[in-house]
Amino acid sequence: MALYEHVFLARQDVSAQQVDALVEQYKGVIEANGGKVGRVENWGLKSLTYRIKKNRKAHYALMDIDAPAAAVQEMERQMRINEDILRYMTIAVEAHEEGPSAMMQKRDRDDRPRRDGDDRGPRRDFGDRGPRRDGDRGPRRDGDQRPPREDRA
Repeated sequence: MALYEHVFLARQDVSAQQVDALVEQYKGVIEANGGKVGRVENWGLKSLTYRIKKNRKAHYALMDIDAPAAAVQEMERQMRINEDILRYMTIAVEAHEEGPSAMMQKRDRDDRPRRDGDDRGPRRDFGDRGPRRDGDRGPRRDGDQRPPREDRA
């Protein structure tokens, strides 16, 4: 049997209990077809990068699956029919990760990039005039000077 990681997105207006019921439903499909489901993580309600079927948010869930390809295909077929499932993705993996996934790991505040400018490099010095805001971008890359703008002459 092959190893898979399967993530699906459920509509934002279903409850967390309904998402758990969906997980159990698809877990039953996998087990009925000779596979087994290992780790199941519910990542909760998260914002989507773009709208999917008029939804701005979705419930995310991850399942680690050890099953034959036919079991995964049957689960995906049922997901295509279900209106509560917005998207799904199944990836074949060499081995399942141990412990919580990257989405469930709580990042330490010291791991985050600093916002005080130390990680961004030196700041530009604009001298007395400040940054340019008038659209004048200076000399071209090939070294030619731009003609002066009409309004500044």
